[in-house]
Amino acid sequence: MILDRRALLLGGATFGALPRMARAQAQQTIRLGIISDMSGPFADLSGPNSVLAVRQAIQDAAALGLKVDLVAADHQNKPDLATNIARQWLDRDGIDALIDVPASSAALAVNGVVREKNKVFLASAPGTAELTGAQCSPNTVQWTYDTWMLANSTARAMTRGGGDTWFFVTADYAFGTSMEAEGGKIIGAEGGKILGNARFPFPGTTDFSAFLLRAQASRAKVIGIAAGGTDLVNCVKQAAEFGIQKRGQKLAALILFISEVHSMGLEAAKGLVCSESFYWDVSDRTRALTRRLKQNFNAPPPTMVQAGCYAATLHYLKAAAAMGAAAAKADGAAAVARMKAMPCDDDAFGPGTIRADGRKLHPAYLLEVKSPAESKGPWDYYKVLASVPGDQAFRPMAEGGCPLA
Repeated sequence: MILDRRALLLGGATFGALPRMARAQAQQTIRLGIISDMSGPFADLSGPNSVLAVRQAIQDAAALGLKVDLVAADHQNKPDLATNIARQWLDRDGIDALIDVPASSAALAVNGVVREKNKVFLASAPGTAELTGAQCSPNTVQWTYDTWMLANSTARAMTRGGGDTWFFVTADYAFGTSMEAEGGKIIGAEGGKILGNARFPFPGTTDFSAFLLRAQASRAKVIGIAAGGTDLVNCVKQAAEFGIQKRGQKLAALILFISEVHSMGLEAAKGLVCSESFYWDVSDRTRALTRRLKQNFNAPPPTMVQAGCYAATLHYLKAAAAMGAAAAKADGAAAVARMKAMPCDDDAFGPGTIRADGRKLHPAYLLEVKSPAESKGPWDYYKVLASVPGDQAFRPMAEGGCPLA
């Protein structure tokens, strides 16, 4: 697959020069654009494999009879670049729906552009709960997870289990600080205490020793890592080198993806508790989706972000088919309203619904990373400790502050 941005945009760059008949056909084509991190800290959990997941959704939607085009671009986790890509695609290239957008700061920027242009934003990678809170939009669906869900599951479970003092090592951008704040609220509500935090620059930090030493010195029972991607991987690996867990402090990954467990290895990651809304081995349907991705694209088991790209795209295409491609293209808010009105059901998340604030509801799983001895084969990485129904896993709509609610 070619992921060079100029090559990916070539089709859109020549769109306006098409002959009249071709332009008429293109006007009835649903055009999807993936904005993702193709080579940076989030590339493994989203990136190229998010593109493959969307391609799988397009294949699975073939019976709907829609014509669908797909382009992708690397935003390098920069809000200004993400905004520029979004504006070019929506203004010039006829893109109808934007998908994925890791890094919450970039996603919030794209969220505003999509609303301004009345298109559709299918947010899978960003975790900031602001997308269904104060910055909710009638044009956006936040599909996969958010910081409130992660804190509600992981922080609550660990605090109730005796980890009542915490120190946070946090990525200093919207997602990390939001995750720390949400975790702190849950910990406080459960009677725990936050002893301190250390915020590291994002992106670009590779040496976490100073931050981990501060966490050690706090003597907190739990060191909560509010970061994702390669930052989380590097931090956990360095914590293992320091022997932090051997000295009695527990590491909590407030967000963890199966791709990161794969990078760390089970020896370094064993015992980590996390929350995810998708794991490839929880049902016959999730295993079937994973097999299709392997057979069609030689893709590894999807992360929850990649599964979210698949499911959100599939549901959007169902809504577009139900209302007609021309109507879906003309009014993004109407397309999202149709998505909310239709019940959701797919092989990644099963049955679900989309609330008025744009929050997709589905179960969340409390997971623990297996030890090497417990794993029975490739990608057999998690034990499912609990399943939380969607209406309990996510923040109550009345508490989010979304005007749409």
